Amino acid sequence: MTNLFENNYIDSKSPSAVLDFSKLVHQHIRNNINNKKEIIFFCIGTDRSTGDSLGPLVGYKLAPYISSYENVHLLGTLDDPVHAKNIDVKINYLEMFHENPLIIAIDASLGNIDRIGYINIRKGSIKPGLGVNKVLPEIGDISITGVVNVAGMMEYLVLQNTRLSLVMNMADVIARSINIALFQLKDQITKRGTKSIF
Repeated sequence: MTNLFENNYIDSKSPSAVLDFSKLVHQHIRNNINNKKEIIFFCIGTDRSTGDSLGPLVGYKLAPYISSYENVHLLGTLDDPVHAKNIDVKINYLEMFHENPLIIAIDASLGNIDRIGYINIRKGSIKPGLGVNKVLPEIGDISITGVVNVAGMMEYLVLQNTRLSLVMNMADVIARSINIALFQLKDQITKRGTKSIF
């Protein structure tokens, strides 16, 4: 059997999902933060499609946490989503107003039926729109994706018919995990007395 923790996959329905995923987020940020001046959470998706609302929901749930960190920023919420029609503008904004940030991109994905509800984190960029055959610019130093439904055919219809409860639970796990990881990183850096982006 595959060790899902080693492969950076966590079942969002697991009782230990927040604890397990926060460890992965902590590890990825710690390993990639060198020489970065800011952290940007770049949440991709739209509130007009249940399956594609994971990113904006994570942004909505993250917003209250982010405000307590000086150099941690957020793009993509329910009120101001990052989607196919404005992603170029949002990326240009990042390049103009943020110097050398660590960008963590968050998006929904489609996958195998046995992976629905699983959250993945890995080093590297996200290719948004891939599941619905859109060509959009890649973004992110670290990517977090949540498998919201099955890939294969009629992707737009599949996304429209995704259960909101599933997406809400995944967004909650991701947002809470990120908050725990950021708090732990800030606490560890403060105790060491070293210079911090926080």
